[in-house]
Amino acid sequence: MDILPSEEEQMLKNLAREFLEAEISTAMVREMELDELGYPPALWKQMADLGWLGMALPEQYGGQGLPLTYLGLILEEAGRVLAPVPLYSTMVAALTIAAEGNEQQKQEILPAVSDGGMVLTWAVTERDPRLIPEAMQLQATADGDGWVLNGTKMFVDNFIVAQRCLVACRTSPASDANQGITLFLVDPNGTGVSQTALLTLAKDKQSRVDFQDHRIERAALVGEVDQGWPIIEAMLDRATALLCCQMVGAARKDAEMAIEYAKNRIAFGRPIGAFQSVQHMLADMIIHVDGGQMLTFEALWKMDQGLPASVEVSQAKAFCNEKCESVVRTSQVIHGGIGFMMEFDLHLWFRRV
Repeated sequence: MDILPSEEEQMLKNLAREFLEAEISTAMVREMELDELGYPPALWKQMADLGWLGMALPEQYGGQGLPLTYLGLILEEAGRVLAPVPLYSTMVAALTIAAEGNEQQKQEILPAVSDGGMVLTWAVTERDPRLIPEAMQLQATADGDGWVLNGTKMFVDNFIVAQRCLVACRTSPASDANQGITLFLVDPNGTGVSQTALLTLAKDKQSRVDFQDHRIERAALVGEVDQGWPIIEAMLDRATALLCCQMVGAARKDAEMAIEYAKNRIAFGRPIGAFQSVQHMLADMIIHVDGGQMLTFEALWKMDQGLPASVEVSQAKAFCNEKCESVVRTSQVIHGGIGFMMEFDLHLWFRRV
């Protein structure tokens, strides 16, 4: 693995940063926290026109067939500006359909995603938050040529604006042969589906989704009955690595703001960045961000090469979860009291990370 970006990757990264910083302000981020949709459709269409929504999707379905690392670069820059768009949830679901969906599903969904006409999401987590088969208790009961869904999913990202949602369901008890988990493609606006907004620290659009006698047809099946857990594991690996990209982007921007503040904040006759203790904090912040970035892109690179990446994904997840949070907490400390004022933008990055 070459740890330095190629010329093409650096050009993409620069283009993404230039576009996103020009189009997305902290005022927009604040506005979208209160907006019912949570994202500006015009910006979403612009991102589609740039080719970002189909970047990692197959060419025969309107995409560009580029590696996951390219999508990771876009999500890193999106994290940097706290982009209020459903890019992450849509890409995770779309990549899963591209990998495991049938031909009809691919033709119906992937071109619509690529041109910005469809938002997707996915629902795995339940009241038991562990990402293991035993935690999947939403029941899908066979009924004629379809299934009936009953149960609840938690923390479903952008469900309120999605046109389709991948839902992990239990279709049979676990056995030696399989885990009894099946993946279905569900219409969020269907009969028997309701959502309740969840209040999160980040003020993003997360929902509790309840299914009550919601009927789906056989065409909604993704993969094979009772064989969904390996698909979900692969989806979670991609989702985790791409989420780490966003965390790294946000943490790096927060660290840069702390460095700039330390250069200009005068205390005791000198910039606070001249004090060794502050310098140590700033150095640790950059070490943590760079470390998280390297672990994350190693995981994405291995997935692009078709190599097992679960260990690398877990390393990136564990490191970014701890160290990116440490970065934004340290930034609050360096800024002092002003960092805790709602009128000051720093808390936007802290809450999102």
